[in-house]
This record gives sequence, structure tokens and C-alpha cells, in this order.
Amino acid sequence: MDETRQFDVREDRLTADWEMLSTFRDASAPGWTRRPFTPEYAAARAWLRARMEAAGLRTELDAGANLIGRRPGMRRELPPIVLGSHIDTVAGGGRFDGMVGVLAAVEVARCLDEAGIRLAHDLEVVDFLAEEPTDFGVSTVGSRAIAGALDADMLARRDAQGRTLAEAIASAGGRPNEIAALRREMGAVAAYLELHVEQGPALEAEGLRVGIVTGITGIARYRVELTGRPDHAGTTPMATRRDAFAGAAEVALALEALWQDGKGVGTVGRATVEPNATNVVPGLVELWAEMRSVDGPVLAERRDRFAVMVREMAARRGLGLELGLVSSEEPVPVGARMQALLEESLTELGLPIRRLPSFAGHDGNQLAKVGPIGMLFVPSKDGRSHCPEEWTDLADVALGAQALGAALLHLDARLDAGDGHGLEEAAHASDS
Repeated sequence: MDETRQFDVREDRLTADWEMLSTFRDASAPGWTRRPFTPEYAAARAWLRARMEAAGLRTELDAGANLIGRRPGMRRELPPIVLGSHIDTVAGGGRFDGMVGVLAAVEVARCLDEAGIRLAHDLEVVDFLAEEPTDFGVSTVGSRAIAGALDADMLARRDAQGRTLAEAIASAGGRPNEIAALRREMGAVAAYLELHVEQGPALEAEGLRVGIVTGITGIARYRVELTGRPDHAGTTPMATRRDAFAGAAEVALALEALWQDGKGVGTVGRATVEPNATNVVPGLVELWAEMRSVDGPVLAERRDRFAVMVREMAARRGLGLELGLVSSEEPVPVGARMQALLEESLTELGLPIRRLPSFAGHDGNQLAKVGPIGMLFVPSKDGRSHCPEEWTDLADVALGAQALGAALLHLDARLDAGDGHGLEEAAHASDS
């Protein structure tokens, strides 16, 4: 394809953008912390918006506070192709998760502009609001809004300071009272493509630089609140205690045991203890439990079994219990036709083909509700992520961006020619 040969990602420019975006961080926190609804997040988005506009994109913040850069296509009646990811991080996170997907998409738009390439479809480059889990117990906030999966109950949830998610979205420039109207129906997006770091060890272990994602894990999250009785830690006999923390420890160990067969993972990654004093038996513990699997029936069965286990434990220990399913997302397969198109793009670049699932959640979980999705991985050093040591060679990021651009051009041409039928079909090929 002549256009693909004209399309040249510049590693130096991509690296400069990455270095600059990395400077927007909470200096008082470890690693590269850039949480949503914070001053450093707002500053990063202001810089990113300027970079989008310099790449020839017309920018706006939608009602869900997603930052969108648009490039009109030649056939305005066609639904847009969307590229994107997120720039928020976990606390103490790194400089690659999410960031490289947004910056690669901006670089692709720049290359289109420089080469004078007009797509048939409109192109949307999106920095989705708050992909990582927030203090409101909701993740993929912005992409949920687009998919119609950000409901009133979620918007009413409060953080530790008493602020609602709706108020936080408004503080980021969104319009929470208009979010219901933001919803896009299935087919409103021609396709969604994302470049992401693997966050696992497979590609690096095999010496590969780009991989094709076969599907995205399902995720179920519970909030568990156990109420016991605070007592003197020295004078209260063990047999008469109602120790909320001991119950919470049993919950964590039960979750660990539930996933020992390798069909998924379970984690308690967040907990608070009251009164949190060395000489007081804990009277209240709140914890958040998460389960992930690419096998939908397994995830559903263990999600329900976990709830039964927690209820039985609380009754046996005489603890009060509040158990709430915060969110439950089914695994999202990438269609076989989309995988084939990505394979064609990698082959064109002389790259070997490796297919693998994603055990991390992504905005693609939500975008799959409005159109077919595709995802490319670049390797993570030692498989590390969500930590300051997170690293991906910038040369691999640039190659991934080149592959993303090639896939965009192929996809635009195929869909414009009416060859998009079946992109939404589930992929059944086994992982290589």
C-alpha cells in the first residue's frame, strides 16, 4: 500500500512527547503518580490538548470529560475510527501504561497530516477519563460514559472526602447532567484500535516486539465491609473476640485459594482498618476484592462462589457484613477478522506474529459495546507494570505506533470498500 510506505512514525518526536508527559506528576507521591481530578492531571491534559491541535486535530471535552481530537474524513456519513487510551496512572505507577497508547495515536494523526493522507472515515483520538480504578470504586469512567455504562448510582458514589463522582467529572470539565445523552449505540464506532504495553512477560521472554491481543480479561470487583467489636487487645480472650481484621484476612486467603488453578487471578489490593491501633482489636475493616479471568463462565461462577464464602465466614465469626458487587465486566474477545487485519499489518512491516490475551482491563472493555475493537501490545521489561520500574523501549513504542498506523490505513480502506462485515465476530483461535 503506497500510503503505508509514506507513513513514517518519528521515534525522536514520540520520545520527546513521552518525556514531556512524564513530567506531569505528583512530586509528593512515589513513582510517576498522575491521578485523575488532580492539578497535575489537568496540567497534563492541557499540554496534551495543545499537542493534539498541533497534529491537526480539532479538540473538545465531551460530557464525560474525555479529551477528543477529531480529524474529518472524506465520507462524513461513515462512523468514526477511534484510537486512544488514557494518561491517568495508579498511585506509584510508571510512565508507559496508557500513556504510550495516547501518544502513539497523536503521532499517527501527525503522520497522516504530514503525508496529506485523507481517510474515508473521521478519525477520533481519545484520552479517556480515569481508566484506572478511582477513589469512587469505578474504573474506565470516560469510556463507560461513551458506552452508556456509567449509571446514576456510579455517578452518586462518593470518595473519602465526600465528593461524588459526578462532581469530580464536572471538576475535570465534563457535564455529568448530559452523560446519558453521550451514549453511543452499537455501530456508532466503525472500530476502536489501541496500542498498549503488555504489562506481562510473554513478548520480552520470546524476543518479540509487537503482539496481537486476542481478548481482554473480564473483571469483577467487590467491596467488603466487616463489622466486629473493638476491644482491648490485651485483656480480651481470643475465644470471645469479634475481630474484623481476622475475618478480612480469611477473606483474602480464601480469594487466593479460589484462583490457585491458574484460570484467573484474585487480589485484595485495598483495605482500611478501624480504629487502626496496636492495642485495640479491630472493629471495622473495609476491603476491595478483585477477580480476573478471560474465561467468562469461570469468572461468573467464582464471582458468585466468593460471595457465598464471605457470607459464610461472616456468619461463623459473628461479624456484620456489607457485601456489594461494585462492577462486573465480561471478558471481551477480539474478532477473528480484526486479528487477521492486524496480522496483515504486522506482516507488512516484517514482524513475526504472536497472539496473546490481555489480563489487564482497558477502555476497550467498554468500547466493545459500541463497535469492534483491536489491540496491539509492545513488550514490558521483566513483565513489570503499575510500578515505578515499568519500562518499554521507546524504539518498540515507535514500532508499535507504526503498526497502529498501518492497521488504521488497512481498516479505513477495508471498511470503506464494504469489507468490514464480520469484524465484530468473536475470535476462537487458540493463543500461540
